[in-house]
Amino acid sequence: MTEQYIADIGGMHCAACSSRIERVVGNMEGVAQCAVNLSTEQARIRFDADRISVQAIEEAIAGLGFTARAASPESDAEDQFEQSARQLLAMKRRLLPVFVLAILVTSFSMAHMVGIVLPDGVRPDASPLTYAVIQFLLTLPVLYLGRNFYLIGIPALLRGGPNMDSLIAIGTGAAFIYSTWNMVEIGLGHNVVAHAHDLYFESAAMLIAMISLGKYFEARSKARTTDAIRHLIQLAPETATLIEGGAQRQVAVRDIRVGDRILIRPGERVAVDGTIVDGESAVDESMLTGESMPVRKKVGDTIYGGTLNKNGALVMTAAHVGRDTMLARIIRLVRDAQGTKAPIASLADRISFYFVPTVIVLAAFAGIGWYLLGDAGFSYALRIFIAVLVIACPCAMGLATPTSIMVGTGRGAQLGVLVKTGEVLELAQKVQTVVFDKTGTLTLGKPQVIDILPEDDFAGDENLILTLAAGAESRSEHPLAEAVIKAAETRGLAVPEPQAFMAIPGRGIEAQLLVAGGTRDVLFGNRELLQERGVSGLTGATDERAAELSDQGKTVLYLAAGGKLAALLTIADPLKSEARDTVRQLQGMGLDVVMLTGDNPQTARAIARQAGIERVVAGVLPDKKEEEIVRLQQEGRVVAMIGDGINDAPALARADVGIAMGTGIDVAVESADIVLMSGHLSGVGRAIGLSRATLRNIKQNLFWAFAFNIIGIPVAAGVLVIFGGPTLNPMLAGAAMALSSVTVVGNALRLRFYRPEE
Repeated sequence: MTEQYIADIGGMHCAACSSRIERVVGNMEGVAQCAVNLSTEQARIRFDADRISVQAIEEAIAGLGFTARAASPESDAEDQFEQSARQLLAMKRRLLPVFVLAILVTSFSMAHMVGIVLPDGVRPDASPLTYAVIQFLLTLPVLYLGRNFYLIGIPALLRGGPNMDSLIAIGTGAAFIYSTWNMVEIGLGHNVVAHAHDLYFESAAMLIAMISLGKYFEARSKARTTDAIRHLIQLAPETATLIEGGAQRQVAVRDIRVGDRILIRPGERVAVDGTIVDGESAVDESMLTGESMPVRKKVGDTIYGGTLNKNGALVMTAAHVGRDTMLARIIRLVRDAQGTKAPIASLADRISFYFVPTVIVLAAFAGIGWYLLGDAGFSYALRIFIAVLVIACPCAMGLATPTSIMVGTGRGAQLGVLVKTGEVLELAQKVQTVVFDKTGTLTLGKPQVIDILPEDDFAGDENLILTLAAGAESRSEHPLAEAVIKAAETRGLAVPEPQAFMAIPGRGIEAQLLVAGGTRDVLFGNRELLQERGVSGLTGATDERAAELSDQGKTVLYLAAGGKLAALLTIADPLKSEARDTVRQLQGMGLDVVMLTGDNPQTARAIARQAGIERVVAGVLPDKKEEEIVRLQQEGRVVAMIGDGINDAPALARADVGIAMGTGIDVAVESADIVLMSGHLSGVGRAIGLSRATLRNIKQNLFWAFAFNIIGIPVAAGVLVIFGGPTLNPMLAGAAMALSSVTVVGNALRLRFYRPEE
């Protein structure tokens, strides 16, 4: 039985760490897949529970020098953010003493080089031992404050899985040990002045300081990648006003139960999901849908936790609480997406696994090469060795993809676009063909009375026409009856109860109504019904007008009263107001747009013309929609399917990218890869545009991460010196290494400001 285990991983410091866990755990018997995300510090492991246990997996990870425990539920997310904030504060507090000490030792060691005259008691030529001991004592606390580099890096090296900390530990450790040995030589009286000028305590101290600063900036930047989730969590109020027996009292939101009545005052956020039972107000749902305009809510409407009540008091009945609220589901989806990997990350992961051992070998070769072949001696070779070790940065490669995925999915949630996995976020930018369902997707999904065209005797009396039509339909179960009755109610018309009623299958309705103090015999249906009853007024001009309306995708109904034609009424499922602009936007992005519907070809073509869609596949039964998607894929197209109903679920699942309207049926939402929370079609362009922006950002990150190492390592190895150029000071190498990770994360953070082109 295949299960998924999501674990929080502790102790990872670079891409080499995550790659090692993936390889070791992924190759364990019974493990089908292991994906480790460096940014979220989580592992997603699919395994056969009959062949391997979670305990065995955790023990294997522990054997690699890391910790693993079951990931905390989303209810603990705020605690995790607080923990991250505390860790960031602790890093910041350590930076001050580290930098003060590093600057002191560097200033002291280099004073004589910049013309500063030290007192005789501490000058290297006058008191070499004192000069060395002071640097040693200033450096020791720096190494202690940066001890994690050694506590993590050295064990990782001994286990055969070196990481970035191993590089720092070897480089700074070599500088410190070499300098300490020279200090001992000074104490023993061996060539004291020469050894006094051959100390590298300042290099070890400043490297620890620079890399610690880079780690801090990197951690701070990474923390900002989860801003979207943090803001979502903060939307949920901590307390709510509970109504019990006419009395009101404040309760914690976690204590609210299904069925409780909650008061929401103007300016308050809704605590949980539920239904309004009293009051009317405008509610700001931008946190769910990305749409800035408040939505008018009244009795019977659904409101969601985290939304903002603007101007009227509301009383609601709780329907979904805790983990079941829409806000909790969104947080869960975003966190799941941020924890996944995009396929493009595999290249960086493969390289990172071999990167650190390769760098150690290159550093050793460079140092030995300069020592044996150059004429600068051991000290110069040591500087080359250290510079190569510290400039190499597997972190930048490991962070290139996941940080962009985290920021991209978070930004999508703010725009009302929920992307379920990193893989989908990458794939969406490759979409070539966008397939729209018609009903409920391109159209509102609710038939409405569009036209009322009275005959001469009823000219100017649309209300009477609607009253007669609604009265006739009041006992009908036909799908179009609701549209007619709703049109009458919208105008505030009273719908009369029929005194006589008869439904005529395939034709319409015959009814007798008491209207305005008189009895009226009414026929309401198709032309054949009126013709069979001998109704007058059915002229050629009427038929031509009906044909024109039918060509527009409208259903034409004939109304007769007292044996005479009274009016033509048309009913249609109207096109959404944003549909045409959305189609035009997608076409402007170079995408082919297709309509796929089970409706009749005439109606489908009419709606397609209004939307600006040229390719229409109509009359497709629900179980055949999936086959149409496969047919498009067989043409070599990457296909996105947009739908909202149960009959769309198979096609959504089959498409390369399934996009569901958040206003649709749950099964469609569950089958889709991307959910548009507002149900607004502009979200399709937002989703694809966000995907393109995210992948572009990932490629930029990978380019700079690889380019940095390709250029930086040879420079540190002294290649420029061969051609008369400068060498690279180890301290500058450390600063450059730290800067590379910060640059990659900073570039990813630009996605927070992504704005779709409407």
